[in-house]
Amino acid sequence: MHHHHGYTWLGPGHALLKDGPRRPIHPDFRSSKVVPLELAHWLLKPPTFIRGTWTDPAQAADWFGARAREHAASFASDHDRAPAALSAKVQGAAEAVAGGEDLAGGWYLSGQRFLSVCLIACDPHRLRPEIPCPHRRT
Repeated sequence: MHHHHGYTWLGPGHALLKDGPRRPIHPDFRSSKVVPLELAHWLLKPPTFIRGTWTDPAQAADWFGARAREHAASFASDHDRAPAALSAKVQGAAEAVAGGEDLAGGWYLSGQRFLSVCLIACDPHRLRPEIPCPHRRT
């Protein structure tokens, strides 16, 4: 059944500059919690990295919004902190997920940190159908 998995990462922004561990060919890829360069590659990570799984787009979007709102006061950008901007992003999340798309939200936070909140389509992934659902690999 088609569904979306949720993933989050919160860490130092400079970690995004090291793209080696963000590629599946790197020996540290599977254990690295940093956002992969290609969103579908989240599905190659261990299932323990999954923060939730949804078949209902509205529930997935609610989770996405809740994770972003937890950190909104720390967003580095005034625009990103604005409630209207975040509400629009959550509304867009519901539409993207309903269309079977991946969704990536990324925000720089105070203290040079970065928050990534992703919803990744699965079973099958529309651009990478060869990647199996992480729950079936275990």
